Amino acid sequence: MFARHVAVKLKPGTLGEFTKVMDNEVLPWLRQQKGFLDTITLAVPGGREIVSISFWDQAENAQIYNSTSYPEALQILKNILAGTPQVRTFDVVSSTLQKIDTAKTSDSTVRRRHHGDSTTAANRSHRP
Repeated sequence: MFARHVAVKLKPGTLGEFTKVMDNEVLPWLRQQKGFLDTITLAVPGGREIVSISFWDQAENAQIYNSTSYPEALQILKNILAGTPQVRTFDVVSSTLQKIDTAKTSDSTVRRRHHGDSTTAANRSHRP
């Protein structure tokens, strides 16, 4: 997994507008990008600076997005941003973000009950 970290300042009083544009325009379009997994956006108190971290299945897909589609996202946000975003990239070495496979989920649930369940056998026998 791969992550893009984008930090940028916003024009004063535009956090609400930024959130609306992200939710209604950028995120639906971002979800269509090959390899995109998820994103989280954080704002400093007062809303003058944000950090957006997007997660990608592999570096190549994030790089394709960066060179082909990211400029379009900047164009959508240009009236809200105060300055040039600073982009950093990372290899994800640990995460709880997972793509859920239904078959694996069923198997792991059964395994957890037998191997990781801390309730007593007597309590388990009374569960529905």
